[in-house]
Amino acid sequence: MRAARPEDVPALVGLIGELAEFESLTHLLEVTADKLHPHLFGERPVAEALVAEHASGGVVAFALTFTNFSTFLAKPGLYLEDLYVQPAHRGAGLGQRMLTRLAQTAIARGYGRFEWCVLDWNEDAIRFYQRMGATIMPDWRLCRLAGDALSAFGETSA
Repeated sequence: MRAARPEDVPALVGLIGELAEFESLTHLLEVTADKLHPHLFGERPVAEALVAEHASGGVVAFALTFTNFSTFLAKPGLYLEDLYVQPAHRGAGLGQRMLTRLAQTAIARGYGRFEWCVLDWNEDAIRFYQRMGATIMPDWRLCRLAGDALSAFGETSA
C-alpha cells in the first residue's frame, strides 16, 4: 500500500468506474484522468489517494480522502470519500489496512475525526465498520446540491 502517484490516475479512474457500477451510480459518472489529475497532483491538490497493488503490479484498491473541518472540535478531520477493493481481492484485509493507515494519518496530523458515509443497503460494509469500532450516525442525513440544483440555488439572490 502506498500513496498514489500521477501514473496511477488511469487505474484510479478505472476503479472509480467499478465502484460506480457496484453502487448502481454509473449514470452520475463524469470522472476522467484529465479531470481527476489536477485535484490529486495539480498546483493546489484538494484530495489524496492511497492505492494497493497486486503482486503483478496492478492497482486493485484505492481510498480517496480530503481534509474537512469540525467547528465543534476546532480541528481538521480526514474524510474518506471512497474506498474500493476489487471483488477478487476482498477478504485479504486490504480494506482494513487502508482504513488503519488513514486513521494513523489522521492521528499523526492531529486531526479530531476520521469520517465517511456508507450506503444504507451495504450491510456488509456497515457490519465491517461497526466491528472496527465506527459509530453509524443514525440521526444524520447527507445533504447535497449538485448539477442543475446547485446552479439554480447558486443563482438565487439572498
